[in-house]
Amino acid sequence: MQPDPGSDARLPAVRPAVHWTADDGRPQQADWRSLAGHPPPARLQLADDRLPADVAYRLLDGGTALLWRGDYPNARHLLQALGRRLDKRLARPGQPAPATLADAFAAQRAAQARRARLLGGLLLPFDADHGLPLRRSPDVRAAGLQAHGPVPAHYVQSLRELLGLVGAFEWRRKGVPVPALGAAIHPHHGVFSPIRGEYVDLVAQAPLPAAALAHGAVDVGCGTGVLAAVLARRGLNVLAIDLSPAALACTADNLQRLGLQRPVRVQQGDLFPADATLRFGLLVCNPPWVPLSTQAAAGSALEAAVYDPDSRMLRGFLAGLRERLAPGGEGWLILSDLAEHLGLRPRADLARWIAEAGLQVLGRIDTRPRHGRAADATDPLHAARAAELTSLWRLGAA
Repeated sequence: MQPDPGSDARLPAVRPAVHWTADDGRPQQADWRSLAGHPPPARLQLADDRLPADVAYRLLDGGTALLWRGDYPNARHLLQALGRRLDKRLARPGQPAPATLADAFAAQRAAQARRARLLGGLLLPFDADHGLPLRRSPDVRAAGLQAHGPVPAHYVQSLRELLGLVGAFEWRRKGVPVPALGAAIHPHHGVFSPIRGEYVDLVAQAPLPAAALAHGAVDVGCGTGVLAAVLARRGLNVLAIDLSPAALACTADNLQRLGLQRPVRVQQGDLFPADATLRFGLLVCNPPWVPLSTQAAAGSALEAAVYDPDSRMLRGFLAGLRERLAPGGEGWLILSDLAEHLGLRPRADLARWIAEAGLQVLGRIDTRPRHGRAADATDPLHAARAAELTSLWRLGAA
């Protein structure tokens, strides 16, 4: 199987740096690392346990990042205090309520972006072995190595990203149970976890076309490899494709854990196999469910699994599907209608794209979401989440 190149394999060879002035007046610098792809801060000053939370908030809100040199637990406490202050400002009374669900969605995205920008400005120093040279700091070296891979020098990273990669390290170690497999899937850092199990169940239960047994299947945008594994367990030979090296490494790791290396091949590609002459009995695609304008593109690898700028992946799968189908073959599109309830994509668009691609709908299987947010009446998007359906669209050549 392919070795895990780490998420850092996608980052540029020339490492950006952060600069600051030490207490003795000497200029200092270190490599900057952000797995989310955020640029290094333009302004940076040192901070420690003596810094009040209100002062820290004003500095961060004004664009000055803080490099923490104090006690590690106090950095965690400061991050929590900053989050509380930000929540109070975002929830100030007197602000007009969004007129539509689309407006509520835009406001929620803006609040998330502000939170990421402000809280992401609390930074920590790391040694070249990914250790934290701070008092009472935990041992995060294994989590750092798994996410970044080996690094040549000490670096700076946000505390918020550290907490994310430590959480991802635990998810990868423990795995996410997938009832349809009777086993766990182990997501890598930056690869979307199959926590929405209803779409996996759709693929496990939908009737297979006879052509799939004869001509095999493709998992388009394989991510963790969960759908490729489900199809392999159903007796199909599968080609798992993804553009992301991290996703391909994650898929390969999970296939090895499940003993499915033989029926599933892993290949890097953008939507479809490089060999345009190949035809398949089944092509399955679970694209990001929520479209965005290109001006509001996803800000991280995980967001890219949720948000699809201009519905690029959805439209690309539909447009190229017909030419990749063997006789009697099907394309399975796994898609939530949440975007329709949010007013971000009319159902008529999907119907038009299917028709323009020379496809017809052979059938559709629907399921309701089972996650807790669908029942959370305090969520500004509750009306859309409560009405959401996730569907497996069975598509064939018209």
